[in-house]
Amino acid sequence: QVQLVESGGGLVQAGGSLSLSCTASGRALSSTSMGWFRQAPGKEREFVAFVSWTGNTGYADSVKGRFTISRDNAKNTVLLQMNSLKPEDTAVYYCCAGRPRAFGTMNINAYDYRGQGTQVTVSS
Repeated sequence: QVQLVESGGGLVQAGGSLSLSCTASGRALSSTSMGWFRQAPGKEREFVAFVSWTGNTGYADSVKGRFTISRDNAKNTVLLQMNSLKPEDTAVYYCCAGRPRAFGTMNINAYDYRGQGTQVTVSS
């Protein structure tokens, strides 16, 4: 069983930055692809970014160039650095863990575990 705990959400003005963190327990993340997804009120959950266990990364077009996903295997943590935030980035952000040695993907159904989420609110 993998437990994921997100932190770092909050309220920020448009153009500002936030850094989200996801710490895992129950499995070493060095062999696990991780993804960030988000869900805004009244909308479906959507892909944000992934980092494969190999180190490859992928981003949604809406965040490309503004968000950066990274991992610290020594701390069993995945980070999402969010810059140039926009009001449309407002959502609950979820960290997800994939199956061992599966590659990162935009498909949320490929991830077996999800954290409780952290709220990000961007004011205009």
